Amino acid sequence: MQKLWLTMAQIIAGAAIVLAALLAMDRMIPGLLPGPTGNLTIREVADGGGAAHVASFADAARKSLSSVVNIFTSKQVRAPINPLMNDPFFRRFFGAPQQNRTQRVSNLGSGVIVSEDGYILTNHHVVEAADEIQVALPDGRNLEATLVGSDPETDIAVLRVKHNGLHPITFAKPDSTRVGDMVLAVGNPFGVGQTVTMGIVSALGRSHLGINTFENYIQTDAAINPGNSGGALVDSAGNLVGLNTAIFSRSGGNLGIGFAIPVSILRQVMDQIVRQGTVVRGWVGIEVQDITPEIAESFSLKATQGALIAGVLRGGPADRSGIRPGDILLAVDGNTVQDSSSLLQLISALKPGNEAKLSLLRERSEMQLRVRVERRPVQARKE
Repeated sequence: MQKLWLTMAQIIAGAAIVLAALLAMDRMIPGLLPGPTGNLTIREVADGGGAAHVASFADAARKSLSSVVNIFTSKQVRAPINPLMNDPFFRRFFGAPQQNRTQRVSNLGSGVIVSEDGYILTNHHVVEAADEIQVALPDGRNLEATLVGSDPETDIAVLRVKHNGLHPITFAKPDSTRVGDMVLAVGNPFGVGQTVTMGIVSALGRSHLGINTFENYIQTDAAINPGNSGGALVDSAGNLVGLNTAIFSRSGGNLGIGFAIPVSILRQVMDQIVRQGTVVRGWVGIEVQDITPEIAESFSLKATQGALIAGVLRGGPADRSGIRPGDILLAVDGNTVQDSSSLLQLISALKPGNEAKLSLLRERSEMQLRVRVERRPVQARKE
């Protein structure tokens, strides 16, 4: 028995020595011993297939800087009267307050030259109610500008200066911007002078922000601050992709979330303002809201696609056509309605005076109604 145990101990010791030797050889020669049964395949970039190395954005900045201007506006406003002046005791020593006393308030922003003969794009809120508008060119010259027209619902305005030989910016192709693209924001933040900041496109098609009626913003983390409004957002080649218009901020300064109006909207609005001085949109007189999962469940809908008609203006186009509150609008002239925002875009694109075919759902039954489109009334800009 003792001899048997001795033999087994020798066998185990020998096996341990062999296993240790194999492990040592596997470290020197990888793959000698069999590995796990699963296979993992990874993709590795080939030689020269890595990200492009950009040493500088100086060329893009130089191309766009000559097309971005500073805008200074001012207007007369009635000065507030100190409530203490209504007290007879204070009036005895200081006299009656001057009811018509006014003071001049100034504002600053940025703009983008879009034509050699003096047309300039900026934000509506930069020039809103201004009595005087001054444009400072990159070379230091100051020019008086006139307001061609503005659109509060997209926050776009067109100015014109009497000067030829300006350097217009080059527009990027509509819808060519992608999430992750490098962009530069050019403007006059805080009035310090022309400034360039860099970032990327963080998102596209941002809406439901409550900034304006029509929203389809480019979101970027390029630093945008007060005074940048109306300035250019350009791509890495210096081409205009958007007009800087708003920031998300709790402090009033940059937090890395800025919004720009894309060139697709800029061109549509600008063309109408230049041709006719205003923007004409379709309107049918309805108030709508998004279809939430709760609303979809209550209406026994399979999806949240479409828009719920929450109100109908009495005597308006929709009312005359038989549309009722509670109807769910599914399509406009064959174009699918995704939500309330897309419906607003579809209806506004209709030509006043024409008829439009609305597809809707009423009490689980699909139906189609024709409505005569009217011109959308001018709406005040959201504050």
